[in-house]
Amino acid sequence: MHPGTRLANIGNMPDVQVSPAPKKAHKKKKGGLAVVLALGLGAAGIFVWLRPQPSTSAAEGAAAESTLALETFVVNLNGSSQRAYLRVGITLGLAHPLPHNQAEAAPVALVRDTILSVLATAQAEELLRLEGKRQLKDELLKALQERVPQMAVENVYFTEFLVQM
Repeated sequence: MHPGTRLANIGNMPDVQVSPAPKKAHKKKKGGLAVVLALGLGAAGIFVWLRPQPSTSAAEGAAAESTLALETFVVNLNGSSQRAYLRVGITLGLAHPLPHNQAEAAPVALVRDTILSVLATAQAEELLRLEGKRQLKDELLKALQERVPQMAVENVYFTEFLVQM
């Protein structure tokens, strides 16, 4: 009981002594804060551990600064006894962005000609395998870098790929 505080005695009821309330609310706040802090640190650790690592190799597909989507290509394929064709959508990954409102300034005719000349040599049976697709990407990238160096092509992305036999 606090000094100077008296409680009235009603009837035969024993005197009630007032004791200060335990400081559980303060302990609960500290415990809740510790739980929130632990969960936050755990989530941050998981995020850092699982986030994709930046690629240092161009072959691993480093993200390009800019892209140039081309119209779909349809070409006849060589090598099979039956008729076969390839329908492929290609987007080019570029090292630097094209100037705004000057996308038509890109030498699209030369780019398409280069791609068509590489696609025309492809074999239908090879393109059905994953390794054949990877090889085609490498050949396209090499040809574009040689014939159109001003475009600074870093990567070739297939957005559509269909071999019809």
